[in-house]
Amino acid sequence: MRQIILDTETTGLEWKKGNRVVEIGCVELLERRPTGRTYHQYINPQREFEQGAAEVTGLSLEFLSDKPVFAAIADEFLAFIDGAELVIHNAAFDVGFLDYELSRLGEQYGRLSDRVTVEDSLLLARQRFPGQRNSLDALCKRLGVDNTHRQLHGALLDAQLLCDVYLNLTAGQREIGFGGAEETASAATAAVVQFDPAIAGARPRVAVSAEELAAHDARLATLRKKAGGRCLWDPPVLDATA
Repeated sequence: MRQIILDTETTGLEWKKGNRVVEIGCVELLERRPTGRTYHQYINPQREFEQGAAEVTGLSLEFLSDKPVFAAIADEFLAFIDGAELVIHNAAFDVGFLDYELSRLGEQYGRLSDRVTVEDSLLLARQRFPGQRNSLDALCKRLGVDNTHRQLHGALLDAQLLCDVYLNLTAGQREIGFGGAEETASAATAAVVQFDPAIAGARPRVAVSAEELAAHDARLATLRKKAGGRCLWDPPVLDATA
């Protein structure tokens, strides 16, 4: 599956007030692995920032004045995301702005939903951490993603952070058998080798180093934490009062 982690920066909070997109950042995943392909573009909004918006992004109209307008980069951007699943934090915000930008170009551009599907990582976070703060910064801290270099909002930087957050939020899908179709087919068709001790003799013993045991124990501790304290393979807890 191809996924695009996406973030935008804008001149204000509401596209209905005529605010525009000023930056787009995308990170590509293929079967949940970063491919190294990214898309990043600054955009001339051709309008003023709302009060406070420029301070959040660190951008200015002077800096953006020589950047292309959205119409000039629309085809390249759409080609990059076409057919993918977009992963966006608070997706309604970014999708609303991008649909507004497309609507300004004409009906032939349609809407994002005509080209992609969307996964909202904010909704995923709220399901996993109900009642807690689930901003990108809060999730970085909770999930151990280093965001100390994030002084200002930036679309590509935030997309890269969200990529790490999303993979942590959804960790375990491949571990419990939700790998790609090719993996599943390969496992299903693997040759079965019958073990005959009379022919093979004694089974080989593999020595495990102390470092490997420590790494194994650390991995199990992480899985137990994500599973609420216990895993299926842990021995049952006996009731001492029984």
